[in-house]
Amino acid sequence: MKIAVLVSVGRHPVSGTARYSRNDAAALTIALALAKTHGATLDVLHAGDPSNPALKEYLALGARTVEVLEVPATPEFQGDAIAPLGTRLQGYDLVLTGTRAEGAFDSGMLPYQVASALEMPLVGAAVDLTIRDGCAEVRQFMPKGLRRRVEVRLPALIAVHPMANTAPSYAYARLREGTIRPVATTTPGRPPAANPDEPAWTTRPATAKPVRLAAAEKRSGHARMLSATTTESRGGSVVIEGSSVEKAQVILAYLREHQLVDY
Repeated sequence: MKIAVLVSVGRHPVSGTARYSRNDAAALTIALALAKTHGATLDVLHAGDPSNPALKEYLALGARTVEVLEVPATPEFQGDAIAPLGTRLQGYDLVLTGTRAEGAFDSGMLPYQVASALEMPLVGAAVDLTIRDGCAEVRQFMPKGLRRRVEVRLPALIAVHPMANTAPSYAYARLREGTIRPVATTTPGRPPAANPDEPAWTTRPATAKPVRLAAAEKRSGHARMLSATTTESRGGSVVIEGSSVEKAQVILAYLREHQLVDY
C-alpha cells in the first residue's frame, strides 16, 4: 500500500511568517498513523520552492523526507503544480492533503484538480479516517456540529478538515535527521508570457483601518436633542500639566470608565 501526503507552506495569522500549514500537518499525522498500522509506504510531497525554510517543519512533525517538485511560486503560474503532481502521484492507493493552504492566492481547488487529474474519487472535510478491506471509511465534518460517515473504495484522495481529530507532535531531533529532496520538473502548458503593457503583479501586506473608539451614549433622547442646539459642556477635562505618564493614565482611566478597553 502506498500513501502520499501533499503539504504546503502556511502563514502565521499575526506575524505573517512562513510556517507549516495546520491543515496539512493534520493530514500528515493521520497518514503517519495509517502507515504504521498497515505497514504502508509513505511519501510527503510539496510543489514549490525547495529552499523555503518552512518545509523543514514537516520533518519535525514526522516526515523522514519531503520531496519538493520545483515549480515557480508566482500567482500567474499557480496552476503549474497540477501537471507534475498528477504525474508523480500515479500508482498511489491513498492521497491525503489539507482542505486548502493558508496563503493569499489559495482557493482550495488543488485537491479537486489533483483528483481530476488522477481520475480518483475525492472525499473532503475529513476529521478521521480508517482503512478496511480496500475501502476508506471517512468521518466528515458537517455544519452545526454534525458528522457524517462515508465509505470510498481505494484509490482515493482525502482532504482533511482543520478540525480533524489529530494531535501533531513536534520534535526538533527529527528536523535535524530528515532531508528536503528537490526534484526538477517540466511544466507543459504554461500560459503565454505576460503583455509588457499590462501591469505586473505586486504584493504587499494588508493594512487594517484604525477603529475609532467612541464612548457609548448614556443620555436620554431628550438630553441629546438639547445638546444639539446648545453649547453645554459634555463633562470632559483638559490635562495640560503633568508628565506624559500622568496624561496617559488619565486617558486610560477614561477608556476603562467607558469600557473601551478590557485591561
